[in-house]
Amino acid sequence: MRTFLAPQRHKISWPPLSPPLPLSPSILLLAAAGVLWGLVLARFSFPNILMLIALSVAAVGSVIEPLVGIGVALFLGPFWAWLPIAVPQVPPLIGQYVFLLAVAAWAARGLMRRSFRLPAPALLLPLLLFMGVTLLSLWNPIDEWVGWWEWAKWGQILLMALLVYDRLTENDGTARSGWLVVMLALPAVFQAAVGIWQSVWWGGAPENFAINDRFFRAYGTFQQPNPYAGFLGMIGALLVGPLLVIGWEWIVKKLRVRSCELGVRNCELQSSAPHSSLLTPHSSLLTPKWLLMPAVALIGVGIVASWSRGAWMGFGIALLAMAAALPKRGAWGIVLALALVGGGLGLYSAGLLPVSIANRLTGFMEYTRFEDVRGAGINDANFAVLERMAHWQAALDMWRANFWFGVGFGGYDAAYLEYRLINWKLALGHAHNYYLNLLAETGVTGLAAYLTFLGSVFWGLWGATRRLSGWQRGLAVGLIGAWMHMAAHDLVDNILVNNVHLHLGVILALSAWVMRVASEELRMRS
Repeated sequence: MRTFLAPQRHKISWPPLSPPLPLSPSILLLAAAGVLWGLVLARFSFPNILMLIALSVAAVGSVIEPLVGIGVALFLGPFWAWLPIAVPQVPPLIGQYVFLLAVAAWAARGLMRRSFRLPAPALLLPLLLFMGVTLLSLWNPIDEWVGWWEWAKWGQILLMALLVYDRLTENDGTARSGWLVVMLALPAVFQAAVGIWQSVWWGGAPENFAINDRFFRAYGTFQQPNPYAGFLGMIGALLVGPLLVIGWEWIVKKLRVRSCELGVRNCELQSSAPHSSLLTPHSSLLTPKWLLMPAVALIGVGIVASWSRGAWMGFGIALLAMAAALPKRGAWGIVLALALVGGGLGLYSAGLLPVSIANRLTGFMEYTRFEDVRGAGINDANFAVLERMAHWQAALDMWRANFWFGVGFGGYDAAYLEYRLINWKLALGHAHNYYLNLLAETGVTGLAAYLTFLGSVFWGLWGATRRLSGWQRGLAVGLIGAWMHMAAHDLVDNILVNNVHLHLGVILALSAWVMRVASEELRMRS
């Protein structure tokens, strides 16, 4: 016979108060540090206090996990152009300071544990080749200081890639890759939200950013719409990749189930075979589709609000590249990419696109064509296009005069006065075409080395999409989209401004890690 005991009521009591702590030297030192920190905060303004807090969090967090400092640096980096205007008390290099703190913590952590090592990722040699050639262009540069600063930017890309790759190859790299995608997504989502607010509600944007009487071009903290949109497009394409693989694997799974219902041979074996899918959280709980989808939607609205034709072009080409990489059979990928092109042309032909966006899209040919603009009539309608072509011509003239190694890495702006066209006196900082810019600054050797580097990235990632599945495959497809967006957008601009090179370093490390995982998968199969 069962007996039931009545539940007993337990009285909740607070734990007894502990006796006062003894005045040990460590506690006295901690108290003195707290008092000193309070005095420091009292003497600084609110922006400086925020800066010190950010540096402190990054420094302490990086000692525990260097990726903490990397996440802070990625978020603060894009404030480079905004800080001197809005908060001049905070140095615009705050993002790079935090990054260097993370690098120092990473090195110190490894040395203290006697386990410090410099990894050798798959893309290290192509990157070092490019950096070596650009270093040769600084043998007799037109502006040595700017040249070394530009070269240091790629040095930071190298350091970032080595640090992040080292963390990815320690213990569970899959989980860390998810966190890194989140770290890349957060600043992009923030910038998209700021840009949408600027475009719709703020009303304080410069007059030349006006789209119409109601909306303005979004620019975030970049102060310019085109590099802002380029940054959003690069990160947005990375996030789209896993979503595409989720959808594709769902379609493949449904087709397999349907084929089983129709009586395909070995149906039982096919249905019971292990299938790695993003629909099950087998590898990463950090980037589920219900978090990726709103982030991609917000970033997409930010790209549209930027009104940047270069970003629209780059993102469209990125989508085509990801569609081609989606099926593991290359022929089906080409079919899928052609279907996307046909669908876009169909929407345009049927008049289903908004008139303003359709008119903007039809300006691509004019936006990217090349012709001699000397003596061309200048008016408000063609000014932007002619200005871009004038800078392209100046870049080609620099290259013709310095065929092999150019005017020196980073020297386009300094050399522009010597090679400019008569009607275009003001330099834009770069040639608004990264390839022509490299050709002018580093000559044919520098451009060839950069194209070799890009080719190595795409070749490695394409091979990874053939061999991987699940989260790793979604990441590889997204990385193809990110690199393709950058490569396409660089035809009309330069994305690597406003500390975006820090984000590129993380993307480079993720690319090398995905290639490593694919190589290990191939080795296990063989």
